[in-house]
Amino acid sequence: MVTALLREMRPRQWAKNVFVFAALVFDLQLRQAQPLLRTIGGFVLLCMISSAVYIFNDIADVDADRQHPAKRNRPIASGQLSVSNAWIAGTLLAAGSIAGGFGLQSTFGVIITVYLIFNLLYSLWLKHAPIIDVLIVASGFVLRVAAGVSLIEVTRFSPWLYVCTTLLALIIGFGKRRAELLLLQDGANAHRRVLDGYTIPYLDHLIVIVSATTIMAYSLYTFSADNLPGNHTMMLTIPFVLYGVFRYLHLIHVENAGGAPDELILTDRPLMASILLWGLLAVAILYFAA
Repeated sequence: MVTALLREMRPRQWAKNVFVFAALVFDLQLRQAQPLLRTIGGFVLLCMISSAVYIFNDIADVDADRQHPAKRNRPIASGQLSVSNAWIAGTLLAAGSIAGGFGLQSTFGVIITVYLIFNLLYSLWLKHAPIIDVLIVASGFVLRVAAGVSLIEVTRFSPWLYVCTTLLALIIGFGKRRAELLLLQDGANAHRRVLDGYTIPYLDHLIVIVSATTIMAYSLYTFSADNLPGNHTMMLTIPFVLYGVFRYLHLIHVENAGGAPDELILTDRPLMASILLWGLLAVAILYFAA
């Protein structure tokens, strides 16, 4: 049961919570011990609350997941973890993370509580509404960034990063919906009702629009944000963003991937390399090229 619970908590998905470090890095506080420790604590609490969300979502979707070719192997759907034990684990994780959040910083506690509420509403109702379902998923990434901002005293953090985070999350969200449609094909709406509100051409149009907007927004950020070096060297990171977006589009359009974005990032070497190189160059510019 312990192994099943750990699988249900989806530790591989915890990589999404690195967005909480955005404020720390881009406000130039990465080398300060107290802000770093507070942000690490926030990361741990976000991992706990996100695992609780995955558990509650799988409880709500247990019947549909049992009909899904891949999701039927999840611990709750397969019966490896009982629904009652899942309820207990999810409740303890949610309560512990919220209590810890308020103990760490009151605004942070409010943000992760809002994150939990949004995701519960998503699991119960909003995931059945086309467009809104992806917007809710994207809001989770923005809340992670906001959570990081709440943990430290920011002076140089740019609102542009909220915009870029939202757009990037929308690309991933629409790409995931496209992959689900391809995987389930004619029976898609039987597994996830919201897919009845999408078509492949419609999602392709949305992905093109959001991808172009993401590249434009990031490019504008690199030479207009107040928190960046005045010599505009952050523009050197644009090629890595371009390649990362284009590589993801290649994966979802040519290789029909995209159903599990976290797996793509961890398994596709070109995409992983572009993200790592972007991160290393961005940190070098922020901390050494100012």
